[in-house]
Amino acid sequence: MRLEPISTERLTDALAGHLVTLPGGDGGPWTRVLIDGAPAAEPGALAEGLARALRERGRAALVVAAGGFLRAASVRFEYGKEDPDAYLDLWLDTGALWREVLTPLDADGSGRVLPDLWDPERDRATRSPYVTLPAGGVLLLHGAFLLGKWFPADLAVHLSLSPGALARRTGAAERWTLPAFERYAAEVAPQEAADVVVRLDDPRRPAWSGPPGAPRQS
Repeated sequence: MRLEPISTERLTDALAGHLVTLPGGDGGPWTRVLIDGAPAAEPGALAEGLARALRERGRAALVVAAGGFLRAASVRFEYGKEDPDAYLDLWLDTGALWREVLTPLDADGSGRVLPDLWDPERDRATRSPYVTLPAGGVLLLHGAFLLGKWFPADLAVHLSLSPGALARRTGAAERWTLPAFERYAAEVAPQEAADVVVRLDDPRRPAWSGPPGAPRQS
């Protein structure tokens, strides 16, 4: 895959410009975007920047962190607190994401989205109120391991880090997660599954695979 240098500002502008041209997924009034990346790649930062750019263009945007939809500690830590396979396979409550975030934005959905469900630090429900995303609005769901789960998306962005960059930018307390990202790369191939790939080995000098819909170059 050929990657082209781009600034963070131009990247955000290009993605926002593309999203405002989309009519919505499955003929519905909403647009769903996945921003997939390891915590070290800071997918939430891109989601927040993109939300601001969309609002400046008159489009409502809702940012949802997948980290607000983790399973209870009894499930996440069934095999210990530092099991990389459980981190990849068990931590994320995919059923809750479907039910509370993605399905409400189907063509015949209500538009009522739950912004978060579970507080992993306190290990209890957040009890956050539902938010109604107006017609024409864009959902920006960000987090790790979002691809390969058949989540419906009008645009999927993968924030890529080489193994060396991922290791350098992952704190000592979280280095146990690195094998999970190795498995994810091998089994899901997120760089192939995504519509747009952004390489962030040097966060000051991103590179990307080109505008959404552009032919991929190998």
